[in-house]
Amino acid sequence: MLQRKLAGRLVSEIGLGCMNLNHAYAKKVDQATATSLLTKAFDAGVTHFDTAALYGFGSNEKMVGEAIKPFRKDIFLASKCGMTGVNGKRTIDGHPATLKATLDTALTSLQTDHIDLYYLHRIDPDVPVEESVGTLGDMVKAGKIGAVGLSEVSAETLRKAHGEYPIAALQTEYSLWTRNAEIAVLDACKDLGVDFVAFSPLARGYLAGGVDPASMGEGDIRKGMPRFQGDNWTANQQLYADFASLAASADITPAQLAMAWVLAQGEHIHALPGTSSEAHLIEDLQASGLQLPPELLVKADELINRQTVKGARYPAGVQADIDTEDFADE
Repeated sequence: MLQRKLAGRLVSEIGLGCMNLNHAYAKKVDQATATSLLTKAFDAGVTHFDTAALYGFGSNEKMVGEAIKPFRKDIFLASKCGMTGVNGKRTIDGHPATLKATLDTALTSLQTDHIDLYYLHRIDPDVPVEESVGTLGDMVKAGKIGAVGLSEVSAETLRKAHGEYPIAALQTEYSLWTRNAEIAVLDACKDLGVDFVAFSPLARGYLAGGVDPASMGEGDIRKGMPRFQGDNWTANQQLYADFASLAASADITPAQLAMAWVLAQGEHIHALPGTSSEAHLIEDLQASGLQLPPELLVKADELINRQTVKGARYPAGVQADIDTEDFADE
C-alpha cells in the first residue's frame, strides 16, 4: 500500500470509511464481522480508518473501537462531530458544549484517549464556523485530538475556518460522477496546504458494479438519490456498461479504475471507500500503486463526468444541509 501525508502523518493512500458497517445502507453487520473486516484491512496495509458520531447514532464508533483495539497505536483514526442522532433524528449542532460532549463520548466509544483527526461533519447555520472550529482547536491544545478537519464545505467556508484555526483536512464526496470539489475546493485545499479526503470514490457503489435500486432494502439512502431513480438510472446504467468495458480493456476492475482516477487527481488527495465485504475491500485496495496509461484515465474522465451523469447527487432536503458549491445547472 502506497502512502500519502494526512494531517502531517504518512497513512495509506486508500483508507477505510466505516459508515457502511451499520449506517445509511440496508445491510448491517455484527461486531464479529466488523472486527474481521477491519483486521483484514489493517493486515492488508490500511492505516487510515474513518468513522463519525452520526453513524449508527453512536454505535459505529463503539463497533470500530472494539475492532481496532489490538492495533490502535499503529493506525490513524478519524471521526466527526457536529451531526449526531438525537431522539432518532439526524441533528446538526455546532455549539461548543455539544462538540465537547460529542468528543468525550467518542473517546469512550472508541476506547482511546486521542483521535488523530476530528472533523466538523456539517456546518451549523446557527453557529459561526469560526466558533465551532475554535472549539475544536481547543481540543487539540487539550491533547484530545491531533488535528481539525471539515466535511462537505465550500472553499469560502474552508478559508474562513482556516483563518480561525489551521484546518488539516477537508472531506467531501469526490469521484468520476461527483465533481463538485473541482469548482473551487480542490484548488483551495492545495493553496492552503489542506489534505483532501474523497469519500464515496466508487459513487455509492455505482462504479463498482452490481448495484440494483430495485433490490435496495429499507433504509438504504440511495433509494432517495435522484441518480438511482427512473430514467436517470436507466441512462447511468448504460454509462456504467461502457465504463466496465473500458476497465476490462486494461485488465482491471471498474472499481480499481475509479479509485485510480481519484488518486491521480492530486498528491494531496486520499481515497476513502467503504464496504462491508472483505472481497470488495481487497479489490479496492489493489488500486493502490496501479500504473495506468494516462490516456486510460482521460477516457474514464470523458466517459463519466458531470455532463454525462444524469440526476443530482442528493435530494433537495439533504442538499440543503450541504455547504459545498453546486454547479450552476444543478
